[in-house]
Amino acid sequence: MPVPQRGQVLVRMMAVSVNFRDTLIAAGKNFRGAVPEDTIPLSDGAGVVEVVGDGVSAWRPGDRVSSTFMPRWLAGGITREKAASVTGTTIDGVLTQWKVFNADEIVRIPDYLSWEEAATLPCTALTAWSVLNGPVPVRAGESVVVLGTGGVALFTAQFASAMGARVIITSSSQSKLERALTLGATDAINYADNPRWHESVLKLTDSNGADHVVETHGPATFETSIASCRMGGQVHVVGTQRNAQIDGSAILRARICLRSVTVGSHEAYYQMNCCLTQHQIRPVIDRTFAFEEAQDAFA
Repeated sequence: MPVPQRGQVLVRMMAVSVNFRDTLIAAGKNFRGAVPEDTIPLSDGAGVVEVVGDGVSAWRPGDRVSSTFMPRWLAGGITREKAASVTGTTIDGVLTQWKVFNADEIVRIPDYLSWEEAATLPCTALTAWSVLNGPVPVRAGESVVVLGTGGVALFTAQFASAMGARVIITSSSQSKLERALTLGATDAINYADNPRWHESVLKLTDSNGADHVVETHGPATFETSIASCRMGGQVHVVGTQRNAQIDGSAILRARICLRSVTVGSHEAYYQMNCCLTQHQIRPVIDRTFAFEEAQDAFA
């Protein structure tokens, strides 16, 4: 049982979530480089404050909280210093029954969410929120293309729908597309049946292209994402783009803004939670596992 020191709190972890990036880290494919041996994995988790250390006034036992992806990124823009500390890679993660946090490393979670739902927020949900709230935020009436039906994609669809945007989602699974339509997507494109799916996007947007394209797949879809974006629009790159061959002339011709997205600050997390609560958005969870089945969850 760890003991919180001055300025720290002890949290009993109630649920943690496994994202695609977590499987890459476990397989030694982390784009940031190798993770130190015996690092506790996973960045996303939720729990209850059990013990409050000396000098802590912001928290009390019983508070429902979650971890944060980059504990040092409290507000403002990202910097090298803020990005140096990442839960589950450069510092121990949350796949543990008890965890000590510094008092400013946790965030209060919405009351209406279950532990499992709240455990999906720190990385996946906040990344989606940051996609839509960048230097040029998504506005009501704009069109947003979302690639696939992974965690970031579904959160993006839910947030964009709540913001009043038109959401065009792609997948190779018709059943997943049908479910995505119930979560707020306006239009669905099956790219297995239509590999030139950017042409469908152009048809849906009066030949203009989408205002925003959320690129989550990688090199295989990069050029198509650019082709589906309107002139002057934004392509938001989420995840690792290893070996991506980027055609600079295509970017120049389209006059698009190519933007990388890195999760978000604690301040952005608070704003996201306000949106979640106002619209009662619920995360989409695939399956749940017992703590002792963690290896099965990774598999």
